[in-house]
Amino acid sequence: MIRMPSDSFRGMLPPLTDEQRRLEGELRADVRHLGGTIGERNLSRYQQLVAAAEYIRTALAGQGYEVRRHSYQVSGRTCENLDAELRGTDKPEEIVLIGAHYDSVQGSPGANDNATGVAAMLALARAFAKRQTSRTVRFAAFTNEEPPFFQSRHMGSRIYARRSREQGEQIVLMLSLETIGYYSDESGSQSYPLPFRLFFPSTGNFIAFVGNMENASWVRQLLTAFRRHTQFPSEGGALWEWIPGVAWSDHWSFWKEGYPAVMVTDTAPNRYPHYHTSADTPDKVDCSRMARVVSGLRQVIADVANAAM
Repeated sequence: MIRMPSDSFRGMLPPLTDEQRRLEGELRADVRHLGGTIGERNLSRYQQLVAAAEYIRTALAGQGYEVRRHSYQVSGRTCENLDAELRGTDKPEEIVLIGAHYDSVQGSPGANDNATGVAAMLALARAFAKRQTSRTVRFAAFTNEEPPFFQSRHMGSRIYARRSREQGEQIVLMLSLETIGYYSDESGSQSYPLPFRLFFPSTGNFIAFVGNMENASWVRQLLTAFRRHTQFPSEGGALWEWIPGVAWSDHWSFWKEGYPAVMVTDTAPNRYPHYHTSADTPDKVDCSRMARVVSGLRQVIADVANAAM
């Protein structure tokens, strides 16, 4: 449950590579647009929610993807999940799904939660646009993750996952990118519910891979691959779903349909002081460290998509 393979990176971070610097710029532009120019986006700010969906659609289409809209009605409003995929070459029926929700909670511009997850998803889609993979890699943007729809029948990813199951889709792994842009080197900047503060670091400078007990093997595999490819602090846990935070994103929807799913997160309210507030603005996001994380995730996803793990 707690013990994970290999050790987390420690020490000074190496200089950014040229590729990571380009990635940093891409991430910053997307976070600023979603969390700054558009800002709060939900059914209470419906036009902004629509604008965010259109921004994502345009970004994916600009990389040559065919973008699919999956619409449904909530309170007389049309809400959309979007997806696009790179078709696998020899195992196209096996799908690696990279997802993030694009709505924000009421009263917040949602820069870290979750413009960062969407920006990472878009960056990964750009990275894979001209590649070939054994398995299909699908990129998805979900609506209505935040309250009052969280873990309800109107949650976008809940509708999406149920549809995937009904259509018999073989999702071999769903990776949920959730609030991944805030890091601190201050001692005591990281908190946890008891008893986990006894086992995990008290400094919030790491990225976390989180799953339930049923997905322990995936957490271990993904964390091992990330540590092999990336010089960046990382932690992992396969925990009970009832522990606060473990099921708090779109991966929960896929668990409900029996699909393997893991969340990648900076641990959100366990670290981020501006979580679900009006102060969750783009200036709080560390795009430099985020670029290192996304660069590592690209290698991890390539391993999974090419059936190397």
